[in-house]
Amino acid sequence: MTRTAVVAITKHGIEIARRIKEKMPEVEIYVPAKHNDGGNDISWFSDQSTQLVSTLFKTHDALVCIFSLGAVIRMVAPHLVDKKSDPAVVVIDDRANHVISALSGHLGGANALSRLLASILGARPVITTAADVNETIAVDLVGREHGWTVENFENVTKTSAFMVNEEKVAVFQDAGEKEWWHAPLPKNVTIVSSLEEVKSPDFKAGLVITDRAVTDTAVISKSVIYRPKTLVVGVGLHFDTDSVTIESGVVKVFEDNGLALASIRNVASVNRGARVKGLDEFAQNHKFLVEIFEKAELAKVEVPNPSEAVQKFEGTASVSEAASLLSSKGELIVQKVKFTPNLTVAVCRVKR
Repeated sequence: MTRTAVVAITKHGIEIARRIKEKMPEVEIYVPAKHNDGGNDISWFSDQSTQLVSTLFKTHDALVCIFSLGAVIRMVAPHLVDKKSDPAVVVIDDRANHVISALSGHLGGANALSRLLASILGARPVITTAADVNETIAVDLVGREHGWTVENFENVTKTSAFMVNEEKVAVFQDAGEKEWWHAPLPKNVTIVSSLEEVKSPDFKAGLVITDRAVTDTAVISKSVIYRPKTLVVGVGLHFDTDSVTIESGVVKVFEDNGLALASIRNVASVNRGARVKGLDEFAQNHKFLVEIFEKAELAKVEVPNPSEAVQKFEGTASVSEAASLLSSKGELIVQKVKFTPNLTVAVCRVKR
């Protein structure tokens, strides 16, 4: 859940903050103790405002300041890191005429928060990011609502510049949700059918949406590569299979089949009656979800490589293939690979 702090330092500011909290009860309001009116809906602070803002900047996802933009800039400037980690900062004037997206407009969500607050207060949102004012693709936000990640963030800034300057940009997509942009696409953006086309000198940059490994340096150097969460890894294992064994097996399968680890949505396996430490550690290391199925569920799944031995010892003829198929509801793209007596790996692509 997003944690949002609202800081007000005047009586008008308190009124504005409370109007916000009426519609957004989850926000935390902070006001200097000298204005304490006994309300328990506000945290009345005794520290200097600069010190408070410094603390809130580091502990919250969004910071709404109801005082001058210049003062806010001076307060947060010493704590700025980068657009991937700084919180959203929104500034509201003392009469609630304008709601300004001041910092982390895209990735931090300040633009969206500014629009929301403006609608609550009947104010005018002030958005200055080029992609928004030009109504073009915000390169750093493509697929974010679907959980996509950017593999090479270092290319975002230059690609964004090409986008807002209406230079020709290619889009290649062979995986993931199709509804990442409302139709029609900007006039400078062209859908292409192959990575080879992205390399064309006709295009200044590319947006590449795939769950496959991209190895062509000419494509990598000019593109932002997005990783949709489209792959499910099925894992057959024993209680004593450790995370290192699982890691090496999954990495090898992905390298051998040209797949991107960053596109793993989750891993899937069988209920062994208790949690398998190695599987949990592997998943936690990569922040993967783990989906567990009962043996009876797996036994009903038709797989290309059933095993009599697995049937005898597990009560189902398949674990890795069956689990990945059940979890993904998609197609098996890597049939089970056996590494040791206690590890098999299979991969499915999620059905869209």
